[in-house]
Amino acid sequence: MGASPGGTAPAVPLRWPKLSPLAHARVDNETVIVDCAVYRNGARLSGQPETLEMDAAVAAADNDGDFVWIGLHDPTREELADVARAFGLHRLAVEDAGKARQRPKLERYDDGFFLVLRTLWYVKDTDAVETGEIHLFVGPRYVVSVRHGQGVGLGDTRRDLEERASVLDHGPAAVAYAVCDRVVDDYEAVAGELEDDVDLVEQAVFSEARFHDAERIYSLKRELLEFRRAVSPLREPTSRLAAGRVPGVPAAAVPFFRDVHDHVVRVSEQVEALDLLLGGIYEAHLTRVSIRQNDDIRRISSWVAIAAVPTMVAGIYGMNFEHMPELTWRYGYLVVMVVMAGACLLMYRSFKRSGWL
Repeated sequence: MGASPGGTAPAVPLRWPKLSPLAHARVDNETVIVDCAVYRNGARLSGQPETLEMDAAVAAADNDGDFVWIGLHDPTREELADVARAFGLHRLAVEDAGKARQRPKLERYDDGFFLVLRTLWYVKDTDAVETGEIHLFVGPRYVVSVRHGQGVGLGDTRRDLEERASVLDHGPAAVAYAVCDRVVDDYEAVAGELEDDVDLVEQAVFSEARFHDAERIYSLKRELLEFRRAVSPLREPTSRLAAGRVPGVPAAAVPFFRDVHDHVVRVSEQVEALDLLLGGIYEAHLTRVSIRQNDDIRRISSWVAIAAVPTMVAGIYGMNFEHMPELTWRYGYLVVMVVMAGACLLMYRSFKRSGWL
């Protein structure tokens, strides 16, 4: 399949702009360009080194239907500007790609589009969701992927796509699909981990043991919020891709994006359900705390009432009056002690029967 809009070859052959010496000097750095390759007829051109220099890749992509995929990791503004000049990227899109913390979105520019994805991965040691970003410039004869952060790399995605010639034959749109599919698959894995965490918190809230549930619930709320920031805005871009309303996406590639959109909707609904469930768990936690406090207050009140009886009797007999009943009686002390113990026992049994103790 051709990579031009509508799946047909352009009437006028595209020509690559000339690269500046600065682009050669600054961009060809292995820490910036993760991989750079030319693809023809659904396969990576053979006989090339693992990673081409950018000018060599542009020179090799001289047939109709060829395209270049260059992957960058945390480029500087100057390095990204050199790549932008080489491929004619739109200035506003390049400005967004140079900044991290972008909202997931899809924007059309001329005969291509610019796609922002938020990557997520789960850190078991801290039970936290970490985020990164992938920015994709997709044109008729190029794909430029810009990755920010230390998160999920695209090396495995590239190798998997290169083994599926029938998919890769759709051109640059196939790369956009493969990257979206990888990112959304990671969403599903993270959602599964968060679901396990929510289940554990739910069990802790309804157990008899006392934990720091409020702190854990708040932490999970923050992780779910971060998740929703990545997933919810992506529903609209994937919907447009699935409907074939984006230039550069041939009709034969639309079903692939429909599958991605379906997964995005499913994960988004799963996250919303987890957020609602966690809100219910927090309300249940507050109710349990209130019930426990009431139980504690009743227990304390019961013991105070029991202790008040001997305190009152001892206080009366400790007033040192001369004319008091049973002061000179031989068994007076013993009788008073028995009366106090009996009164305390009766009150204890009464509170126990009523459930206060």
